[in-house]
Amino acid sequence: MLAKRPWRSQFVLLAALWGSSFMFMRLGAQEFGALPTAGVRVAIAALFLLPLLLWRGLGPQLMQHWRKIFFIGLFNSALPFACFCFALLSISTGLSAILNATVPLFGALAAWVWLKDRPSGSRITGLVIGFVGVALLTWDKASFKPDANGLSSGWAVLACLLACLSYGVSASFAKRYLGGVSALVMATGSQLGAALCLALPTLWLWPQRMPGATAWLALLALGVLCTGVAYILYFRLIEKIGPARSLTVTFVVPVFAVTYGLLFFQETVSTWMLLCGLIIICGTALSANLLRLRRH
Repeated sequence: MLAKRPWRSQFVLLAALWGSSFMFMRLGAQEFGALPTAGVRVAIAALFLLPLLLWRGLGPQLMQHWRKIFFIGLFNSALPFACFCFALLSISTGLSAILNATVPLFGALAAWVWLKDRPSGSRITGLVIGFVGVALLTWDKASFKPDANGLSSGWAVLACLLACLSYGVSASFAKRYLGGVSALVMATGSQLGAALCLALPTLWLWPQRMPGATAWLALLALGVLCTGVAYILYFRLIEKIGPARSLTVTFVVPVFAVTYGLLFFQETVSTWMLLCGLIIICGTALSANLLRLRRH
């Protein structure tokens, strides 16, 4: 049923799910900690997806490509999820989601360096504009002075950017080495790989005090909806419209994330933050070749 819908509806649904993931990661990380939150998230997603994969008879395809798909799991799930969970302990969901909009910038850089997909002049301009927007956004927010909990917004911002770079690398890897692989196989295998990567850190850093029901429900939503269902949508989009256009879902994610932050956490969104977010999105749109500078 879902596969028959136009890709645009899947695009918006994916943005809504990933927008809510920042809220759920924050709720989970406050009680579980960053790495256990990421570890439980991917474990739940893997447990949700694996029966679907086996029921569809796609086990042999996963076994055929498991090494490359597990690599995707490291760079498209384990590392970025851990980074964002860490970041959300000290910065707002809105700021982290706006920084997440730089994923296509890093995707364009990765494609340039790795796939030799040299961008045009307007796309290079877009890269510059996008990263200038990031610098303006974080100039007065990124402090490396530890707070009362020993955390700092500067390291949180860097963690978000590292997560975005990781997403960009994994998109190029998927395009180069895993073309034609089923979206369900990619989604399931990547979460299995991520769960294996995070298993030991999750056990080692498991909280001494059992988290409450709210944190567990947040991780259940993260695992099933924001990861399991969302990654099926994401890899389907890559198949249908390509990695560059699929990554532009991060343009829409901040809209949902900021809305959730306002509604549920009473977060404030300044005019400056919105302006910098617009600069980032415009630069990213240029870098993804969705906008073009006219020559006269």
